[in-house]
Amino acid sequence: MENVFIKETDTILQAMKTFDESARRTVFIVDENMKLIAALSEGDVRRFILSGGDLNNQVSTIANYHPRTMKEDDRDEAKEFLSRHNIEGVPIVDENGIVTDTIFWSAGKRTRQSDLSVPVVMMAGGKGTRLYPYTRILPKPLIPVGEKPIAEIIFDGFAEYGINRMIMIVNHKKNMIKSYFGEVEKPYTIEYADEDTPLGTGGGLALLRGKLDETFILTNCDILIEDDYSKIYEHHKKEGNVITMVCSLRNFQVAYGVVEFGEHGNITDMKEKPEFSFFTNTGIYVVEPEVFDYIKDGEFIGFPDIINRIKDDGKKVGVYPINENSWMDMGQLDELSKMENRLRGK
Repeated sequence: MENVFIKETDTILQAMKTFDESARRTVFIVDENMKLIAALSEGDVRRFILSGGDLNNQVSTIANYHPRTMKEDDRDEAKEFLSRHNIEGVPIVDENGIVTDTIFWSAGKRTRQSDLSVPVVMMAGGKGTRLYPYTRILPKPLIPVGEKPIAEIIFDGFAEYGINRMIMIVNHKKNMIKSYFGEVEKPYTIEYADEDTPLGTGGGLALLRGKLDETFILTNCDILIEDDYSKIYEHHKKEGNVITMVCSLRNFQVAYGVVEFGEHGNITDMKEKPEFSFFTNTGIYVVEPEVFDYIKDGEFIGFPDIINRIKDDGKKVGVYPINENSWMDMGQLDELSKMENRLRGK
């Protein structure tokens, strides 16, 4: 069986690490004899985080103590069962409630249930200096990850949700980008906005003023998330945000013992290789068109600074949290091979 089991006394943060390690979106709470107690989904955790919950709380505070189960004799109907109940996985239990197996949707096999009509805007004008020397030859959006460039992989992921209008804000080696996509067969259209001078991670949006009057998804050209875009969009609309930032949990372990000391150099605490967890910006947002009111034509500005302007104006900016394993970042050289290995494993 897969490693998708946790204890009732585990923290929500520990459960999130199990999500990441197993690459599954549901885990099951069992006792020492593998008797099923409850289930916990990423959706349960996300709602808890958005309500201001503490990740150090035990999973028992938000677990589903009436999870769906199946018997071994019904295994052949498992896929239909998962689809009918709109769940990611189900435990197989015996007559005593002992888990004997688990069944999940295979990666990439589940049919998307949504049909989004929102456009996607990709910021693709940067020089990609962190990926030098690759970007001395190719623009960052065309850096290959496996058999396709990263920008095409990102667009294909959005297309799975029915999105068919893509817009690229281009600058560095823009003609190479246009030439490549001009010869690719694709189920979507691509429009271009030429950024003649660098305008930062947000200033280029002003080029779309008057051309985009609906909610859109904004993405960098070097990241990929494996999450349900339709749910992100629905959350954005439900909350009435001007901008919703997709944030990912990140876990970092310090490779050394950490020492804290006070007056006169007296040691107050020592921690051996402590681990820190926090949420970080993935570079994907759902954005309302009123964002254009906060950008001047030709202004060099980062998108985080635009967010601050909107917040200072009393408008609502929110987050949508995802797990660490749902975010792939190829903006640095050491992440390229990791992303390629993950995509090949699908």
